[in-house]
Amino acid sequence: MSVLTRLPVPSLGQSIVQEYGRPSPEDEMDIDSLSLQDKILRQVDLNNIERPHGCTVSFHYNHDVESHHFGRHHPMKPWRLTLTKQLVLSYGLQYAMDCYETRAASKEELEMFHKSDYLEFLESVRPKDVVDRQELLRQYNFGDDCPVFDGLWDYCTLYSGASIDAARKLINNQADIAINWSGGLHHAKKSEASGFCYINDIVVAIVELLRHHPRILYVDIDVHHGDGVEQAFASTDRVMTLSYHKYNPEEFFPGTGGLHETGPENPNNPGAHHGLNVPLKDGIDDDEYIDLFDTVTGAVIESYHPTAIVLQCGADSLGGDRLGRFNLNITAHGHCIDFIKRQGLPLLVIGGGGYTARNVARVWCHETSLCVQAQLNNELPAHIPYRQAFAGVAHGDMQLYPNLSNLEVRHPNQHDRKYFENIKAKIREQLRYLQGAPSVQMRHIPPNLLGLREELDEEIKEEREAEEVTRRKKERNVGGRGEHRFV
Repeated sequence: MSVLTRLPVPSLGQSIVQEYGRPSPEDEMDIDSLSLQDKILRQVDLNNIERPHGCTVSFHYNHDVESHHFGRHHPMKPWRLTLTKQLVLSYGLQYAMDCYETRAASKEELEMFHKSDYLEFLESVRPKDVVDRQELLRQYNFGDDCPVFDGLWDYCTLYSGASIDAARKLINNQADIAINWSGGLHHAKKSEASGFCYINDIVVAIVELLRHHPRILYVDIDVHHGDGVEQAFASTDRVMTLSYHKYNPEEFFPGTGGLHETGPENPNNPGAHHGLNVPLKDGIDDDEYIDLFDTVTGAVIESYHPTAIVLQCGADSLGGDRLGRFNLNITAHGHCIDFIKRQGLPLLVIGGGGYTARNVARVWCHETSLCVQAQLNNELPAHIPYRQAFAGVAHGDMQLYPNLSNLEVRHPNQHDRKYFENIKAKIREQLRYLQGAPSVQMRHIPPNLLGLREELDEEIKEEREAEEVTRRKKERNVGGRGEHRFV
């Protein structure tokens, strides 16, 4: 689709057949006079946004997750989700996806991984209890990284519920790619908070996927090691974990994820050699990261033969992140999702870390566009709320793809070619231990009976809402493939 205008009616002597051309500047409409909805629809046209051919993408979100706050000085800012949502909506990407407002996860769903006593504490603890419950706070690893704040339980169940819902859309063939940017909290353990993470929504979502899929590949591109997910599936060959991260055991959290760490040491354990790690130093750049990712991830997919993939897209691996130490630009980070998407497997895309909020929003908006096969203009739409977050040279000058190496401090690159070749060789060596992809005899897993009625009611509601959205889209033909509209 494109914004086109009809040329004037020809006078005598002119050709009867006239071409369509783009509007000249003097013919441009008064953009400021348009409603917000019409401004968004104009972006749909300008960016050729339409539903992707042969692929259904679902977007899972609950805006209530934005209202929670870890504390004034804590680096984790759920406000980054607000910025992401506003970028996605301002470009009109919602017209290329099925968008779902998700419900909170139930305690029973979270017990698929987490221990009940830990969940009970998480549900009941309040900031006013901190002084009186010190022993339990220490037991469950609460503290500066994982503080108690108002609405903590709601926050955890909302982002987890979105990941569960996304996984179920994949299982039910309602989506080929399912996105939840509020999830991806990969450090949480079975009965312990860790690294800003309280509930490991990734593990819960993968357990859900394992009801249908025999083999899941989990890929993590957060700057921190995906230790919680790796530990959760250490004793099974039905999940392969592959984490790309900065590794410095003495100085960088969580201090795990060395090249030598590949799962349980006992070779008779089914999970042996199924926890692969790509430890990196400071300063890796775009070309190095892309080459390494393609080579290693491609080899793992070829050897393991996953039937579905979960991709954690932590944005703290971008250049200029408050906590990260890489030099990646937005398109290099997005290359990972594009590479995985081209494998043609059911794909769950989730968020993760990221502590420079404006760049988190940029990269997740870009990666949403990759999922729907859209190419976005570099100039951000003028009608974006909170535009001051992106304005000015230091903040990217209202561009979607600023050069992060120029805007922020560039970290010295501590890698050389030999280092990368060693990683590739070690990964290939580990893959030779695999005895082929595990052959799993799938057994029927009964549904969650406690949540069945609620789930059915929700599905009926979603179907009715989808029918209404479809009806409205047909009226305006927003996102329709191959159709031209005139503005």
